[in-house]
Amino acid sequence: MAPSTPVRSSASSLPDVSVSTSKPSTVKTDVLVLGVRTDDDAADLAPTLALLGFTGEKGQVVVAPGGDATKASTVVAVGLSEEPDAEELRRAAASGVRAAIRLKASTTALALQPAGADDVVAVAEGALLGAYRYEAYKTKASDDEARLGAVTVLSAFGRQSTVVDAVEHAAVVARATALARDWVNTPPGDLRPPAFADQIAEVAGRQPVKVSVWDEKRLEKEGCGGILGVGAGSEAPPRLVRLSYEPRKAVTHLALVGKGITFDSGGLSIKSGSGMQTMKIDMAGAAAVVAATLAIAELGLPVKVTAFACLAENMPSGSATRPGDVLTMRSGSTVEVHNTDAEGRLVLADGLALAVEAGADRIVDVATLTGACVVALGERTTGVLGNDDALSDAILDAARTTGESMWPLPIVEEMKSAVTSSKIADIRQHNPKPYGGTLFAAAFLREFVGDTPWAHLDIAGPSFNDGGEHGYTPSGGTGVSVRTLVRLASDLASGD
Repeated sequence: MAPSTPVRSSASSLPDVSVSTSKPSTVKTDVLVLGVRTDDDAADLAPTLALLGFTGEKGQVVVAPGGDATKASTVVAVGLSEEPDAEELRRAAASGVRAAIRLKASTTALALQPAGADDVVAVAEGALLGAYRYEAYKTKASDDEARLGAVTVLSAFGRQSTVVDAVEHAAVVARATALARDWVNTPPGDLRPPAFADQIAEVAGRQPVKVSVWDEKRLEKEGCGGILGVGAGSEAPPRLVRLSYEPRKAVTHLALVGKGITFDSGGLSIKSGSGMQTMKIDMAGAAAVVAATLAIAELGLPVKVTAFACLAENMPSGSATRPGDVLTMRSGSTVEVHNTDAEGRLVLADGLALAVEAGADRIVDVATLTGACVVALGERTTGVLGNDDALSDAILDAARTTGESMWPLPIVEEMKSAVTSSKIADIRQHNPKPYGGTLFAAAFLREFVGDTPWAHLDIAGPSFNDGGEHGYTPSGGTGVSVRTLVRLASDLASGD
């Protein structure tokens, strides 16, 4: 195997964030991001903004000189609705910060008129997520890649200790999201399973989290035939990484399982060239569950978390798993393989079985699992499926709070007979019909969780943005589901 290139992180270079009760007219900063509501005349700046074509339309951004109304040299006006919700404020903050970065500002203040403590936190979170840039492989920074040193959220609530603590909480979650984005953006040759496992162990060592890594010999000893079967065609052997966060007086035990296919060629059921182009993203589920676990630990939430990152590289070779092969999974069930490009469910099956063995009260898996989910829900929405309505509802509530788009899908009962229709094994791996692929995959996974409440998040669409940046979502890896998972743990900790 070729040596791995060290991966430089963008997560640690996000700006510092703080809250201040200073007024927009008196704050000392390079750039003032000013929220202008449609019913607001923007005071002394109105004539200038009008000359620049600013109408106050929601989401509109205009850059203007500061003038005499503020001590900032430049003002970035962002249009807001009359009563913006938290998600609108997140996106407005991100748009303003991106404009400040293009202006090469060192400091930025955000005056978006937050109406309460939750709005202050949303502004801080949007600013941090919008400031993310992935530059690890660029030898020369371009003009629009200057980094902010500090962001200040202006609010009358700035002296409240609960607000300050909540903003610090938001910063932890934003850094975790950036870490997941970094991993998804890393070229696949530099993040093969052994290298990914090493990096997980390294960053986890900074938090009160125990780490164990199973190599290919341990995986064989432990009977993890799904992970071994997927990784059989690669010269880079598979890995399973287990993270354990065990706080005192934990109120519940949450298991997180992530699909970590560091590159998906499709195996012997090989993809087209264009279909492989972005397949470094197929480990986004593992990146999300690891990053969320580390954030939960850093925040000290009273929730026990056991996370499993199931890592393999799906490659074609003489040793690769063939269509028609039968694998014996960690649970003891046998699976007939029909399509080696439906590999994610195989590695997840082993992780889910281990989560059940760990005695978790609830299990959530995250995976870029099916193209069918993208067909059903588009590129920005996660599909949520599971065997427990209460857990699915809790995840959907957490997603609404964080602004991540998720939508419930059913596991219809006819998929049960399809999953168990193999003539030579216990379970069939791939849908015999060309539709309902997301539902079949979830029904397959359900076979490995028993009676434990479980939910499956299919992030195939929103895990990667191959278009232009929008809101606080950058081009490239998005870190989707990290914020929802942390919020879920927070809600469980509080008894919600």
